Amino acid sequence: MDENAPSRILFIDDHADTCYMVKEWLGMSNYEVATAQSMASGLQLARSEPFDLYLLDTRLPDGSGRELCEKIREFDLKTPIIFYSGETPEQLRSVLACGAQDYVRKPELEGLRTAVSRAMSAGRA
Repeated sequence: MDENAPSRILFIDDHADTCYMVKEWLGMSNYEVATAQSMASGLQLARSEPFDLYLLDTRLPDGSGRELCEKIREFDLKTPIIFYSGETPEQLRSVLACGAQDYVRKPELEGLRTAVSRAMSAGRA
């Protein structure tokens, strides 16, 4: 893998505008972001392409982000997973039990960039 290539993130969120905003925001930090708007399409992408990080919403039209996280962990135990959701911190803490490393509450963008950077650094260590 090219060390100078941007890190690849798969962001799965059912809102097209949120996908666009996060893709642009993280793109400014030299991350390449692919997006999907359902559990099925996100899972298909996750199985077919290599990613350096998965970024998931908790609510998807065809399932939950927690279910998706568990399905990803069935074939990928090491790639970091971060949840980006509007749920309360109490609700979000439960995502750590399904295999995620971190969570960030919407609409916090600077915190999202920090969490992504931290997860990428930990993944390279």
